[in-house]
Amino acid sequence: MNKLQASLLCLVGMGGLVSAVEPIKPNIVLIISDDQAWTDYGFMGHPEIKTPHLDTLAQRGLVFSHGYVTAPLCRPSLASLATGLYPFQHGVTGNDVDGNNNRAALDVPLRDAFHRHPSIIKLLTANGYLAHQSGKWWEGSWQDGGFTHGMTHGDPERRGRHGDDGLKIGRESMKPIKDFVDLAGRENKPFFLWYAPFLPHTPHNPPKRLLDKYQKEGRANDVAKYYAMCEWFDETCGELLDYLDERRLRENTLVFYVCDNGWAAPSTNANHPAQKLWKGYAQRSKSSPYENGIRTPIIVSWPGHTPAEWAPQFAQSIDLFPTIAAAAGLQPPADLPGINLLDEQARKDRKIVYGVCNATHNMTLGTPDDTLQYLWCVEGDWKLLVRYQGKDTTRYKVLHGWDKSPVHLYHLKEDPHEQNDLATAHPDIVADLRQKIEAWHPVDL
Repeated sequence: MNKLQASLLCLVGMGGLVSAVEPIKPNIVLIISDDQAWTDYGFMGHPEIKTPHLDTLAQRGLVFSHGYVTAPLCRPSLASLATGLYPFQHGVTGNDVDGNNNRAALDVPLRDAFHRHPSIIKLLTANGYLAHQSGKWWEGSWQDGGFTHGMTHGDPERRGRHGDDGLKIGRESMKPIKDFVDLAGRENKPFFLWYAPFLPHTPHNPPKRLLDKYQKEGRANDVAKYYAMCEWFDETCGELLDYLDERRLRENTLVFYVCDNGWAAPSTNANHPAQKLWKGYAQRSKSSPYENGIRTPIIVSWPGHTPAEWAPQFAQSIDLFPTIAAAAGLQPPADLPGINLLDEQARKDRKIVYGVCNATHNMTLGTPDDTLQYLWCVEGDWKLLVRYQGKDTTRYKVLHGWDKSPVHLYHLKEDPHEQNDLATAHPDIVADLRQKIEAWHPVDL
């Protein structure tokens, strides 16, 4: 049955009754890159990095160049994608409860609490979908997350932490995903793919053919390796999307692209006052509330349903849950803060987006604001960061500890890389945006 047939009303011969043919539910593919700055794609105008497959997806879909995650760190960001909630709502605010200390035991109550929340995965599988997990998945095994199939075992005794066997996807093979797509076809069921490969995340060990392409005189090696990793990730996306085309599934498949958080090479920010104390990535990228930490393009592509255009409105990772639910004809929880990105009026009505930034490697179960470092908002071209001094008991506190200023204000259209703090020059704008932030999420610290 094709899409048109699935949408038509048909007469049932017996007794002249009229009934509706149930529409075919779309397949859902969620592509999540790992540690990639919002600028680092061909379709976003990067002069060097080649991402032809994502460029094609963008050309054929609805593109939100002003997309944001809820938090600039993989675990809380992915938890928000799954639940449609902010970190202070679902409780996962950092990557660890207490740094390297007793990770497996301390994670158990946190994960138990997290899995009490509804998720898009559980909503889909409760309504006939098969769901496959691959790549990053912090919250136990794929079974714990409500998937019907997957790769991550989540066993701490087997070094399970943030993806384990799932992290092989893309880097080693795409076969588990292809096998799952074929299985769903044999069972004639709609499917959901959580494709969150460990790309372009470190270790930056791209194929030599790609590294050779990006190495050149005057370019730091950490930058060249990262550029090559971005293209390697794009190649895996192409292999996935081509397989959907090969199986003639693309027409009834809703594809999303989003990144979990930004990243920048340490050498790009060598002059930052704290960079000499931290070698993992550039300050004001991952783990920070700056654009290189929280901003991401978001692509929504569903042939025949989404226009091929750039949307000027804000989009956020919490929007994917209500958008997927609406596309599948399902009812999401009523209290989700996100919007349906396929609803043009809802996009137009949104004027502001908000988010958080907590300590990277410690959190307190039951009191998520205990480790709060920043709240932020973007309204129009203005962005405000409000600094909090939540506890950070780990060696990673250098990521936030250098900043003692209570607020930072930036005009993103004129200053997209946030070089010119205008807080002192515009106290009225600071007061207005701070009031909105504090009304959105009151904090007592």
